[in-house]
Amino acid sequence: MNELLKTEFENKTKTVAEAVRLINNGDIVYIGTCSSVAYDLLQALWERREELPAVVLVGGLLIDPADALCDGSFRLKTYFIGSAERKRMKAADIDFTSVHLSQTDLWCKETVKPNAAFLEVSPPDADGYMSLSAGGVGVGAHVLETAGTFILQINKRAPYVLGESSKIHISRADAIVYADHELPRAPESPHDEEIVKIAGFLLDRIPDGACIQLGIGGIANAVGFMLRDKNDLGAHTEIITDSIMELMKLGVLNNSRKTWLPGKTAAGVAFGSEKLYDFLDRNEDIYFMPFSVLNDPVVISKNDDMISINSAISIDLFGQVSAETIAGRQFSGTGGQLDYVKGAQMSKGGKSFIAIQSTAVDRDKKRVSRIVSAFQPGTVVTTPRSEVQYVVTEYGCVNLKPLCMRDRVRAMISLAHPDYRPQLIEEAKFSGIQL
Repeated sequence: MNELLKTEFENKTKTVAEAVRLINNGDIVYIGTCSSVAYDLLQALWERREELPAVVLVGGLLIDPADALCDGSFRLKTYFIGSAERKRMKAADIDFTSVHLSQTDLWCKETVKPNAAFLEVSPPDADGYMSLSAGGVGVGAHVLETAGTFILQINKRAPYVLGESSKIHISRADAIVYADHELPRAPESPHDEEIVKIAGFLLDRIPDGACIQLGIGGIANAVGFMLRDKNDLGAHTEIITDSIMELMKLGVLNNSRKTWLPGKTAAGVAFGSEKLYDFLDRNEDIYFMPFSVLNDPVVISKNDDMISINSAISIDLFGQVSAETIAGRQFSGTGGQLDYVKGAQMSKGGKSFIAIQSTAVDRDKKRVSRIVSAFQPGTVVTTPRSEVQYVVTEYGCVNLKPLCMRDRVRAMISLAHPDYRPQLIEEAKFSGIQL
């Protein structure tokens, strides 16, 4: 780094408390997504809460329950509910916007309109650029277009990721602070017998050379780790987890047959272990890009043999998928499910899967069927029945796409736990469905 750049870094370096003095009452501040959130700046802003009652925070999939996120001092606007937002969902001071990840550019520019941003970034390169890091590119790329004040939190543990709109130069920073801390880590997901069975049905339908999208959670993790016997896989996925890393390390996922962005794993964010974040650092085989590009169904479809695997909370007998609400409560978000459901089916040789365990345990510790005759009031449909292709449970895999409604109902009942099938049959008949 030349002397001019070093001087610019020195001149813009402030303490965390000094840096947040640049935020004024009424500002709308982007704070990050998932594994890239500037928590030290957030804490310093929270300490000014009494003089900044009209500040609004915006972000998504927030993990760490920091004071500034959970105590209600600041209004919070989000496009995807993480564990931190979930703690506040009963409050009136949090606003959730239902938006496909492919349209988060519109969320930034038309819904929340941040005028300031806290960005956790990597240490700079020799030219004065810092990476938006593991979780910062998917939406952060659009924040670079909308915000006017940028306060950067440089974290030596934040990986320098490569890709489109993945960097910010020191010349755009109004202030920088140095604050090193571990990045949020994804919890380990158990691989129980049911999940292994589901993964087995999926593996039978994933050919060598396929381009995969895996979500987050037990089923996606199990599938990822069980794909190690495949050959020449590619990846085009909104989130990179440890299973993608392991497949890349083994050479199973080498992107050699990809028909769009060949040779590169395409992603928007990463969330996993410390090993994953180390793996991302300056890794030329991984290309990060904004969700508006990555999750565009037309772009997704340019990958031949695109395989999309997503999960759900419940599915009704017609194949409608609810993946974001529980008993009328927003639990996660619209996310990229429909983007990939559509994009995979538009792909040459592509397939879209919704994978779900047939039962769950509710808040009363009671086992319930996740395949239902009708959704509870307030349940949100994330993916409509007309878009759903394959549905998978531990009891099988069915392609709903070519089936009439009567045959869809029969197929969905066959995927339910045997204990609940008689009840589902009776409820279907009561609703006037002739089986």
